[in-house]
Order: sequence, then C-alpha cells, then structure tokens
Amino acid sequence: MTVPGGDTQHGIRRRNLARVLRTVAAQGPLSRPAVAARIGLTRAGVAPLVDELLRAGLLVEAGRAATGGRGRPGGELAVSDRGPAGLGAEIGVDHLAVCAVDLRGRVRARVAAGAANRHSAPGPVLRRLSALLGEVTDALAAEGLRPAGLAVAVPGLVARGATTVVHAPNLGWRAADLAPGLAGATAPRDGSPALPLTVENEANLGALAELRLGGGDGRPGPPPDFVHVSAEIGIGAAVVVDGQLLRGTRGFAGELGHVPVYPDGPACGCGGRGCLEQYAGEEAVLRAVGLVPGRAAAAHPGPGARIGLLARRAADGDTAVVRALHAAGAALGIALAGAVNLLDPRAVVLGGALAGLAPWVLPSLERELALRTAVAADPGRAGGPLVTVSRLGADGPLLGAAHAALQTVLDDPLHSCAPAHPPRIGTR
Repeated sequence: MTVPGGDTQHGIRRRNLARVLRTVAAQGPLSRPAVAARIGLTRAGVAPLVDELLRAGLLVEAGRAATGGRGRPGGELAVSDRGPAGLGAEIGVDHLAVCAVDLRGRVRARVAAGAANRHSAPGPVLRRLSALLGEVTDALAAEGLRPAGLAVAVPGLVARGATTVVHAPNLGWRAADLAPGLAGATAPRDGSPALPLTVENEANLGALAELRLGGGDGRPGPPPDFVHVSAEIGIGAAVVVDGQLLRGTRGFAGELGHVPVYPDGPACGCGGRGCLEQYAGEEAVLRAVGLVPGRAAAAHPGPGARIGLLARRAADGDTAVVRALHAAGAALGIALAGAVNLLDPRAVVLGGALAGLAPWVLPSLERELALRTAVAADPGRAGGPLVTVSRLGADGPLLGAAHAALQTVLDDPLHSCAPAHPPRIGTR
C-alpha cells in the first residue's frame, strides 16, 4: 500500500486511517478496542481515526459491543453501505459488462450486454461501454453511492502503469489507449476531479478477485502463492507470489495462452505456432467437435454461451466433446508444467470459463502435471501443485475490476471521499 506523505506526520495519519478502514471492511463489525488490537495501536490512538472516518461517512456505528473489561462499551463499527463504490468493467470478445461494489464488497448494480467486439475499432466499443457505465452510475446515485474509481478488464497485454492496450489479438487491437474513449462516461458538470482509471489484463483481475473473494461458503481462500488460469476464447494466467501479482518488466507476465505446446502446430494470432490457445481455447475446442466457431457464436451469443453448450453436451455423454475437453486439459497441463517447475506455486486455480468445464478438463490436466512436475508440492501427492476450481467462475475478472477500483478509497480514505458528485473518468 502506497500512501502519499511517506513518513511525515500527515503521511502516517493517512496510513493509519487506511489501516482502520481496511480492517473494518475485512473483519467488521468491530468495536474500537478490537480495531486497536488488530492494527497494533492504542485505544486512544484509534479513537480520533475512527471519528474522522465516521464524519466522512465511510464508517457507521450501531449497537454496543461488550469490551469484556471496565469502562463504557463501544459501538460496533462497520463500513457504510453508502458513499464510495468501485466501478468495474469488462471488455470481452463477445460481451461488455459493468458492475459496482460498495465498501462492504456487495454488488450494488450490474449490467451486461452481448457485443461483437472482435475486429471492432476501440471507439465504438468504448461508446457502448460508456453507455453501460452511465446506467450503473445512475443506479448508484439512486442509492446514495458515488463511483470512486473505474477499472477495466481487457483480454490482452496492457502497458504497465498505463491505460494502453498494447496488443489484444482476439479483439484485433494494437496500441489502443482507452482513456480518451472513456473520458466522458460519467463527466460531471461541476468540474470535479477525474475519476481514477485503471486498465488491466483480465486474468490479473481474476487473480485479484480470487485473493479477495476466493474463500467463503466454508472454503479456505487461496494460498499466497498460486497461478490463476482463466479462459474463454483466449487463455490467460496471472502469477501471485506472496500475495502480490508478478507483473514482469513491462506488465506482460502471464501470457500462458501463447506458450507453445506443440512447436510445429497451427499458426496463432500472436505470430507464433502451436500455442496453447490453439488447443485449449474455446474456438479450438469448438473446431475439434465439428462446430464452426463463427456459426456457434451466432447461434449461441453472449458471455459463456458456447462454454455452457460444451458443458451440457459433455454432461450428456457426447463422446466427441468429452474427448476434445480431455485433449484441451492435456495441453493445458503441458503448458502449466513449465510454469510450475519454474515458479513452484502452492496451487493452480482454474477460473473463468475453465471453471465450468473443470469436470472434463481436470483429469488430463492433473495427469500431465503429475508426469511433468519435477517435485511434488504437497507430501503424499504424486506430483505437481494442488489444483482447485474458482467459485467465482466467469465473474472473476469483472468482480476483480470493481474491487480494484476501490483501492483509491482503501489507500487514502479521506482524500478519496472529497468529491461530492460523480466525477469524470480520467487517467491515474
């Protein structure tokens, strides 16, 4: 976490405000003494921080919490269900989606639409996305919420720390800066500051969602070191080391779909040959079962529609589909084995569309990992890391984007809540 002001008194105060807000958001409702104990400050030190966050409307106080000791019990603190919200957007090859989450992590508004984005210029795509952003922003305003940031998930390479999509083969985009096309999405009339904009690879945002939301329903969250794989038409991966994304020098780490599995294989849109995407991507599997990808897309439009079709046919015992999914799993296992041997992650998490195909993809994937992994990750296992399936499925990148957009609030709570009206979108 980077907080303006460094180790100055002002910077320390900002950092401690962020610690209080994060703690209550993650673990609340909590009493003041409980907050103090969790962040290692005295009760006297926490009191003015809590008061500031209450005045800013970021925390609310309700009821009374027993302290177990002498003195007046304190009210339980929780994050407000009004105020700032994170806007997340996803640009898929065949769909657009927007959602917003509040500080409690609840989805407060969501819209999605089918869209033929492949080989469409960025301008028209961003205009359609801006219209969806406007719908969600209006819905937030009706509930007393305002956007605090926007993060956009895209299926391609994104320049590190920038808003430029360097290359998205499945969209046909090169060197596309998204900031100008989104500048008027929620433009205010009062001249308030621009809304921070983040553009990020969809697999990275899926991994961030897994870190924050992967537990629950009685399931533990992911370990601090894992490889997150997501797929639909393309295949991407994100590497998490000690709870942090491994981005690479240019921000391009994780392009698993373009790892060559069979070097003499078919040509790929990236310019290489025999890439994983040519064996385990959605269109490769459709071709393997005798379906023409374009016709399948027309007959089954919308996000996840073709994956749902494949899953239904596999569940019905269609041998051609089952065979194709087993082959896709084997190719995926071969590609992942190199990453596992190089990085030694504790787990591999299957997300995105792969989650819906896991029953037929996992057996051959795990077999290849066991055969090709040098050292077993867990005692008693034949080889390779633990392989799990994300409960977030195809929602991971969109939810990850919305939660990433809240970072400005969590990193610097009082500065982020200054605007009184929905701001325009701009670069961060």
